[in-house]
Amino acid sequence: MTIAVGVFELFTYAIPGSLYVALFTFIAARAHWIDLAAVLRSPSFLLVIAVVLLSYLLGYLAYPLGLLAHKILPERRNHAAIEEFLRRNPSAKDRPFVQADPFLLLAAIQLQDVEVGADASRVRATGLMLRNCAPPAFLGAVAAIVELFVGRSPVFAITCAVLFTVASIGLVVQGRRLTYWARLRTLEIAFWIPEIDDKFRP
Repeated sequence: MTIAVGVFELFTYAIPGSLYVALFTFIAARAHWIDLAAVLRSPSFLLVIAVVLLSYLLGYLAYPLGLLAHKILPERRNHAAIEEFLRRNPSAKDRPFVQADPFLLLAAIQLQDVEVGADASRVRATGLMLRNCAPPAFLGAVAAIVELFVGRSPVFAITCAVLFTVASIGLVVQGRRLTYWARLRTLEIAFWIPEIDDKFRP
């Protein structure tokens, strides 16, 4: 049996999930719920498998938190990919693919050429990864604030709290930007596939 993890799953779920694992491990070790030294003495192979599985599962379970962060943080700019695309390419105005659902359009491109469609998928997956990394960064800021009162390094705790807070906001902003680029990239690729219009004509 072959188990394959694609770029989309790795970026969207596993990498953000690994941040949750790191955060929860720090909290558990700091609260003396686990003996970190004993955990590190366990067989490396089993430890790696456990971390990978936990990262993947936590990435799936915490996916709604990334979506919530995207909705909560106000958006200062209206990133309309279609308007920007038509501004650059006015000749595409009457082509049916322009008004198609972006995910359906990407699926049509992948049916035509998997490798070409993979480029837009990679950018989209990177945007989702950044967005989904925002909640653990924010939780890290909360943990740093708690550490400010219970720890012995207040300067370090304040520095971490500020950095994690700024990072959580920046991750959402950059995630939005990459999602916008992915939609724009999808339209640009579709522009060079003349037969793709036939798939979206009524």
